[in-house]
Amino acid sequence: MTESAALATAGEALAAEGPADRAPPPATGARPGGPAPEGPRGELLVPKLSPTEHGVRIFFLLCAASALGQMLLITIFLFSEALGLFFPAPGDRAVPLAEFFFSLDWFPTYPDPSFGSGALVLGSLSVTFASVLLAGPLGVGLAVYLSCLAGNRVREFLKPAVELLASIPSVILGFVGMVAIAPFMQGYLDLPTGLNVLNCAVILAVMSTPTVASLGEDALSSVPQSVKDASYALGATRWETIYRVILPASLSGLSTAVILGLGRALGETIVVLMVAGGAAQVPRSIFDSVRPLTSTLAAEMGETAVGSPHYHALFALGVILFFLTLGLNLAAFWLGRHFRKNA
Repeated sequence: MTESAALATAGEALAAEGPADRAPPPATGARPGGPAPEGPRGELLVPKLSPTEHGVRIFFLLCAASALGQMLLITIFLFSEALGLFFPAPGDRAVPLAEFFFSLDWFPTYPDPSFGSGALVLGSLSVTFASVLLAGPLGVGLAVYLSCLAGNRVREFLKPAVELLASIPSVILGFVGMVAIAPFMQGYLDLPTGLNVLNCAVILAVMSTPTVASLGEDALSSVPQSVKDASYALGATRWETIYRVILPASLSGLSTAVILGLGRALGETIVVLMVAGGAAQVPRSIFDSVRPLTSTLAAEMGETAVGSPHYHALFALGVILFFLTLGLNLAAFWLGRHFRKNA
């Protein structure tokens, strides 16, 4: 019998079988990865949890509720203490919102105190953005090298080394800025002091670069290999593939990495307290001394009487820092959604 005849005979045998000869599929079963099984009335069947699984579920629910509760209590406490500056106790002067946000005079211990946060906010923004101008290109370039150019041995050594840089205590980096970078700047650049915006920006860039590089490398590595192969198949070189394919495809992750590095620099305290100079003034160049928000809080909170206008003013500075950090997180979230939507 030929092969075609055998196939025809098998087909006739299958056609002759009735529906009763075939095993029906399970009534409530579901293929792997498919929808949840349904009951006889069409309702979804939920698997019953064992007592151990139910206890673990309650435990993680309590952990999540505890974290949210702690954050809510801290926020309430911060805002309630800050409101004492604008709605003080009888006998104290109420500070107008315009004076607090737009005045450049911060003299909280004078007989006639001034609580202007303008110079402090500008000091924080100056050192933060100056550090990102250094850490952003350096971190993204390092991420491109680790993801697209480095060999396996180099990557296995260099990536842990970069991430290990983030574990150096900030006080050590601040000490390096005080005893090494500050005298170098003061001597070779002929400056009145080496504790300035540039010195602080350099140290903050060293601290922010591991964050930008690590997150950026993860974003670049998430680009599918098929996309890269398609670019090479069209005749693009390696650099053209990196510049025209890989970087645009990972722009969402790279922008988020830079913004998180910006937040890392904005919230740093010890470094800016040690190397920023401590002068509450508006910086006119990168060689001027400044006093950011975080260093002001760290330097003055321990010596302030609880309940005094100075005490409430420091909490008001904390509210400003809270909104600056919240704005950066929302910007990172929005950029990520925007680039993913337009991808």
